[in-house]
Amino acid sequence: MDRIKKYFQQENFGQNSGMKLTEVSEGYAKVEMDIEKRHLNVLGTVHGGAIFTLADMAFAAASNSYGTVAVAINCDISYVKAVSEGRLTAEAKETSINPKISTYVVDVTNEKGEIIAIFNGMAYRKKYELQFPE
Repeated sequence: MDRIKKYFQQENFGQNSGMKLTEVSEGYAKVEMDIEKRHLNVLGTVHGGAIFTLADMAFAAASNSYGTVAVAINCDISYVKAVSEGRLTAEAKETSINPKISTYVVDVTNEKGEIIAIFNGMAYRKKYELQFPE
């Protein structure tokens, strides 16, 4: 699974947003982000786009964890609690997989374990393998 972690170090948007893939195994991934001023909206809470990106990065890592290219075909998110400081964790868990489609639920939590958002993602599994960096 170190190959998947190394692969996602190439993910510019997540990296530039301060997100780090901390765990990955087949059908599972965890991504963390320390909340900084750049993540806040005008109301002083974490911007929905930052939360979505965090969840999406966990979804991407989990869905690509088998080494087969997987791309999102449908995603939705429900924001259930505002947060302004601390650390957010997105934990993606596979709920189904077949040769063409896989589905995931991603819980975004704060450091107290409170649910901040719930993300659902569906991925299309392509017929080719990820190209891992040397």
